[in-house]
This record gives sequence, C-alpha cells and structure tokens, in this order.
Amino acid sequence: MRAVVMEEFGGPEALRIRQVEDPVPGPGQVLVAVAYASITFVETQVRSGNGPFGRPALPRIPGNGVGGRIVAVGADVDPALVGTVVVTTTGGEGGYAELALARAQDTVSVPVGLELKDAVALLADGRTALLLHRQAEIKPSERVLVEAAGGGVGSLLVQLAAAADAHVIGAARGVGKAELVTSLGATAYVDYSRPDWLDQLAEATGGAGLDLVFDGVGGRIGTEAIGALREGGRVSIYGMASGADTELDNGELRARSIGVIGLTAAPSPAQTRALIVDALNLAAEGKLRPVIGQTFPLEAAAAAHRAIESRTTTGKTLLIPAGDARG
Repeated sequence: MRAVVMEEFGGPEALRIRQVEDPVPGPGQVLVAVAYASITFVETQVRSGNGPFGRPALPRIPGNGVGGRIVAVGADVDPALVGTVVVTTTGGEGGYAELALARAQDTVSVPVGLELKDAVALLADGRTALLLHRQAEIKPSERVLVEAAGGGVGSLLVQLAAAADAHVIGAARGVGKAELVTSLGATAYVDYSRPDWLDQLAEATGGAGLDLVFDGVGGRIGTEAIGALREGGRVSIYGMASGADTELDNGELRARSIGVIGLTAAPSPAQTRALIVDALNLAAEGKLRPVIGQTFPLEAAAAAHRAIESRTTTGKTLLIPAGDARG
C-alpha cells in the first residue's frame, strides 16, 4: 500500500510517500480501507519534533483518526464487521495510509444520514468540542469568546455555544473568516491579528466583559482574552496553537474570582467513545455541522501540513487516499 512515512523530524518535507507492506490485523484488531484521514495541528507539532508528548520513535506513519470500510478482522473479532463503514482512532499512528489498523473496540459506525467525511471531521474535534462545552455549563445570554473560531474545534464550539443561547463572539486571525464564523451562529467577530482587537472585543460586549473564554490559542492572545473576562468569569484552556502557553497570574485570578476549566483528566475510553457517538448523532440530526475547509490527496500530506502551519486554513483538513479505499 501507499503511505506517508516520517523518517526524520523537521519541516513538512519530512513527510514522504512510500510503498510499504499492507498491515495485517492481529487479535482484537480490524483493517480499515481509509477513505479519509484526519489531520490535526498537534500532528504538525509532532512532525517538527516539538510535540506535547515528546518525540516518538521513527520511522512512523502519522495519523490518529480515519474513516472507511472494514476490509478484514483479526482473531477474536466478529467477522460480520467486514464491510461496515466506521470512524476510528488508530492508537496514535498509521492513519496517513491507504490501509490502517485499529482496535475493534475503538471503531464507531457512521450513523445513517451522515457523510463519512463529516464523521471523520468530527472524530477528534467533535468529541473535544462537546466535552469542553459540557464542562463549561454555558447559561443563556452569557458572553462567550471562542478563539480560533474558524478552526475545527472552534467552529464547533461556536455552534454549541450559540445553541445554548449564548452571545457568541468568534475570534480568529484575519478578516477572511468573519463570514464563516458568523454563519455558524456568532453574533460578532473580532480579528486578533489587529493591534486593536481588545477594543473590538470591548465593543462586542458593550463594555460588560466576557463570561467565558474558550482558549485554544494560548500565548499572548490567551492571556489578553483572560484579561477581558468580567469578575467571576471563567476560562476553558485546552490548547496552545500559538506555540506558547497562556500565562496565568494565580494571584490575579483569585483577586478577580476567575475560574479555570482545564482538561486535567483525560476522559476514559468509554467516555471518549460516548462523546464521539453523541457528536456524530448531533451531526446526523442536523444540529452540528463540521466545517471541512480543505482536502488533500495522500501524496500532498506535506502541503496539508504547510497550509495548517500557515494559519490560512479554515475548519478541518482531511487527506484522501486514492484508489478503492474510498468508503
């Protein structure tokens, strides 16, 4: 099969297409003909050698989320699963390929009425956004800032907060994402690439301050967003797309009674699966719409990483292997 292999750490050019042996499912595993592979920002960090969990062993095939048809199963797996269209995690690697292995227990059938590409776009981002949304316990009319509102997780958070009757302010880099973000339910948009973005934010809240910030950017943007919270507000910190952590002044947080919501404990496998199922069902019911901004063929994985790192992408980025892998 064809696969994208990373043999060294470095720039996007470290991702090279190779012909490799077809994987064979072992006990408890299934083999998926990959129709779509998810790309995440974290995967670009891992490729560069600056991932949040250290440097994995090389060579490796990147990719932790795929969707497609099960074409073979290993021992102790129900053979009736062959032919089922699923989305699944791959255990951290192996997704940028025409065929990928996954544990049978990690697969989730795609509900009727939901396109496979949308299900793949929701596999990681949907479960993350839904978990963050539930943790935040948004109340009607709260003023909610969503950073990176044009991205995969951010675009879903905008929709979920709007559905909770919040006053949603979407923030992203550049004016080009304003139309998308407002179409998802945001009542205002601010461009944090502008030096006066906090003035825009104050205008959007009528000077009342924010009740909640979803901080997936970190760095200066995250720190400044926290400064725009009203006394007693709260911040949900879940990412650092800027490459830097949000700086927290614990003394100031206590003085202003700011609550910090963090992903301190990862959900259990059962909880993760339930979140994925819920996200897919919401999408199948028309209550959640993933934004797929761009797709790339397998051999253009380097270009996909380059686009994500340039901050020019919107929504989710997917790889599409060629041939009969499309489910």
